Amino acid sequence: MKLFAIRHGETAWSLSGQHTGTTDIPLTDNGRKVAEKMRPVLAKRAFGLVLCSPMQRARETCKLAGLGDKAVIDADLAEWNYGKYEGLTTEQIHEAAPDWVIFRDGCPGGEAPEQVADRVDRVIARARAAEGDVALFAHGHVLRTLAARWIGQPVLAGQHFMLDTGTLCVLGYYRDLPAARIWNGPLVD
Repeated sequence: MKLFAIRHGETAWSLSGQHTGTTDIPLTDNGRKVAEKMRPVLAKRAFGLVLCSPMQRARETCKLAGLGDKAVIDADLAEWNYGKYEGLTTEQIHEAAPDWVIFRDGCPGGEAPEQVADRVDRVIARARAAEGDVALFAHGHVLRTLAARWIGQPVLAGQHFMLDTGTLCVLGYYRDLPAARIWNGPLVD
């Protein structure tokens, strides 16, 4: 089984570096173009399960990538709830909390790392129980957390998995060990 973890396409806030958790904003024109480039890549696979965050940026990416009709909305794939940090850039957050690391500290008024770990652990269990390959359409921090948990690491390890918008990642196994096969793979013409 291969797990395709796909981060949504570009949004206005991903361009500006603002943390976008519960704010439901659409893709930019460029974000839509990149999502459409995923269609021929994903069309080569027969997915046994397609899960998608309820946020419109993830749903639109899924639809443009050609898997919208197979997608099941899963609230566990929603982006990290940033609480008081919603809409702020990392630089703005560091003015008040200079040593802040989301994967260690969580967000005041939002989610703690353990809460996000619980959500992604449920997604991983669902994916591992599926027949065939699985596609997930979600967001940067939640997918970085998922990658860490996939390989049996604590949430803090998510800080080591950089993830750009509109990228394709593939998790799977090396022999019987969970492994990252492709990470942060851009789609090129």
